[in-house]
Amino acid sequence: MNESLINPFNITHPTAVQASLFALGSFARFDPSGRFVGVGRFDGVATIWDLDTKSAVRWLDGHVKAVTSLDWSRHSRYVLTSSKDWNVIVWDLASICDPPQRHATIRCDAPVSSASFHPRNSRIVLTLLNTGEVYLIDLRKAPHRGRTELFEPEGDEDEGQGQSSRRYAMTVARFDPTGKFVFVGTSGGYILVFNSRSKTMIARHRISGGSGSLKGLDFAKNGRRLVTNSSDRTLRQFIVPRYLSSGEFLEQELEPTHRFNDPINKTAWHAVSYSPDGEWLAGGAADAAMHKIYIWDISNDGQFASTLDGGREPLAHLHWHPSKSSIASTTNQGNVLIWHSPNAERWGAFAGGFEEVDENVEYEEREDEFDIEDEAEILRRKKEAEQEEVDIDTIEGESQIHEPDEVNGSVIGGDEDTRWADEDADDDVVTWKMRIVMDDDI
Repeated sequence: MNESLINPFNITHPTAVQASLFALGSFARFDPSGRFVGVGRFDGVATIWDLDTKSAVRWLDGHVKAVTSLDWSRHSRYVLTSSKDWNVIVWDLASICDPPQRHATIRCDAPVSSASFHPRNSRIVLTLLNTGEVYLIDLRKAPHRGRTELFEPEGDEDEGQGQSSRRYAMTVARFDPTGKFVFVGTSGGYILVFNSRSKTMIARHRISGGSGSLKGLDFAKNGRRLVTNSSDRTLRQFIVPRYLSSGEFLEQELEPTHRFNDPINKTAWHAVSYSPDGEWLAGGAADAAMHKIYIWDISNDGQFASTLDGGREPLAHLHWHPSKSSIASTTNQGNVLIWHSPNAERWGAFAGGFEEVDENVEYEEREDEFDIEDEAEILRRKKEAEQEEVDIDTIEGESQIHEPDEVNGSVIGGDEDTRWADEDADDDVVTWKMRIVMDDDI
């Protein structure tokens, strides 16, 4: 019955609203496990919601101005929040106290537009300031510890314009799924690529035909495809180039494989997100009167699939679940809509002998159906079963997902970048526990 939800590589797109969370949020993001959703609010508070109980289980109260972004560590123990109050805070959900104490606080030089964890180490943080500057902050011990600005070297001229692209402000910054590269979008329509370990720019891409200022980036989970959201109201998908280990600088114009837009209403886009298998793309429309999500089928040459209507509260943000056919979309009134794909029950999935019928049928009993079995034979089979070794580490049917260092083919320095990120590793392990706190416990 739930095969399409259990298998992350058999995903369709959501079609209906399953639940609505009155979260007073401006955006919402699922955690990597898919059990929780983090919500950033205008009052400086971030809340963690349990999707099983549809209740808020943690209140992260540490900012004095609006929360601008929220990110999760790879095993969901740490939460990263940024704010217009110039601060970036790391929260430890394994803390025994409530509300959780700050694990780390980073003071920046301007209001922070966004902040994100390195995919392999939560002690490495990427920040984007409202002033158009990007910093890679390393909270590990020496010699790694430090704060480095990622910038484009001056002196590179734009052909035909006679001005340096360094004048363009940086408008969006993201780690790729491997964590080995930082992709930065600029107000001039450029994509700059930096090496996370060396902090040097290794590639600069100009979007073919121009795109205007870049507003957002999202990667497919395998890291081979990238989608951009631009001020010209068009979403573009690109194949990510392979960056050679020779350290050679790559200057290349990127030609989009697909362009997605609304040809009728010419609407802009607030957010864009890939499905876990990368076969679907969701775009949140900046419609002032309706809550609309557009779905495209990437596996079918990017054909438009459907439009999801969430009511009269306009959409502000959306994020696709990491493993299911589910989307969290946030309205401008603060409500978070959880979308899902309803599945009709298939009685044949319960047991081999069950069969779904349209009308009553007469049951025919088998001759040996209720014969009494020898108790000695039953006891012998039980003893044999008890002697068999049981594998408690492997989940049957678990999907084999590539580790981040296997994504995007060849990389700069081979495995050197991976080893750099794993040095002085954090304590974000799978076995961490969070004590759930409900309203009755306060």
